[in-house]
Amino acid sequence: MVKTGLERALSGEAPALFGKRIGLIANPTAVDRELRHLADLMRGHPDIDLRVLFGPEHGIRGDAQDMAPVEGAIDDKTGLPVYSLYGDTEGSLHPNPEALAGLDAVVFDIQDIGSRYYTYAWTLLYAMRACAPLGVEVIVLDRPNPIGGDRVEGGAVEPGYRSFVGAASVPNRHGLTVGELARYCADLEGLDIELTVVAMRGWERRMQFADTGLPWVQPSPNMPTADTATVYPGMCLVEGTELSEGRGHTRPFEVAGAPGIDGYALAEALEAEDLPGARFRPLVFTPMFQKHANAPCGGVQIHVTDRARYRPYLTGVAFVRAVSQLFPEAFSWRREPYEFVGDRHAIDLLTGSPAVREGIERGDGLASLAATWEAAEREFSTERERWLIYEP
Repeated sequence: MVKTGLERALSGEAPALFGKRIGLIANPTAVDRELRHLADLMRGHPDIDLRVLFGPEHGIRGDAQDMAPVEGAIDDKTGLPVYSLYGDTEGSLHPNPEALAGLDAVVFDIQDIGSRYYTYAWTLLYAMRACAPLGVEVIVLDRPNPIGGDRVEGGAVEPGYRSFVGAASVPNRHGLTVGELARYCADLEGLDIELTVVAMRGWERRMQFADTGLPWVQPSPNMPTADTATVYPGMCLVEGTELSEGRGHTRPFEVAGAPGIDGYALAEALEAEDLPGARFRPLVFTPMFQKHANAPCGGVQIHVTDRARYRPYLTGVAFVRAVSQLFPEAFSWRREPYEFVGDRHAIDLLTGSPAVREGIERGDGLASLAATWEAAEREFSTERERWLIYEP
């Protein structure tokens, strides 16, 4: 059974929180195994002085949709002020000095999902950057990487392509816990900061989330299950197109498509790629909001048949490539601003460079596309070992 950083800290086994004036960055996933929220537990603890809350993307209680600004307010349950870390400008992503004034430490407890695009890890990095010059400690209560910590997939983020879906150059599936990722970022950026990671007990790198014995709480509105997290490192690439990634449907990221797509032809093409650990079922789905809302979309559902062999990033690239080749009239790249960046293709921010997009536009085969990220993948797999907390 896995014991999270939260449970170890509050039990006194790792008393990193006691006797400090604290600000908390959290969302609905910050719960113990009895599903009690950390903000409520800290507010009622005699040895913890919780002063303020910080709301990341989707909000501290998880009531905002993707890319919707989070408003500062008073938290109804605790009565504490909430400072937004996700507004309508890039500057809103960073804690301001006024919000940090008088704090000894900022605590971070959010369930990450093991993919570079997921913004919570970069909220943590931005908080670390803000806390360092003020002498405010950052404490990370570690949680499992729900898709395992033993595999790495995807390429680097090239200079000029850093963003809120890649504020540091790590692969699309990085294989780190958020605590390990914090250590990596602090060292690479040379942050002069007191960083404390309250490690888990009992977590092993090969574990999938179902192996941990912990309750799954969706970390964002379109991450309903651990199955969604499994496919997300690849199927989030669909956000860089005008195809639907399944938002507004009950299985976001597991289903994807658009009007004008023949799901049977698409499934046949993807099956022919012999992608490891995955099968593709043709279907028609109707998103109830966002892209192609209320329009029947032809597409596929990904069924992961072998998690150990499944390569989510390769599968996502294969999906985008297949649709662009088979249904060019239904396919286009997203061009409007994406996560506060308006002068780069969204797909390039997601992949970390123009290489994948340009290869797809040339009609390159899947093996050629994979070759664009394999060297960076190998390099990071070796490099990351110095920041690991849990044994390989």
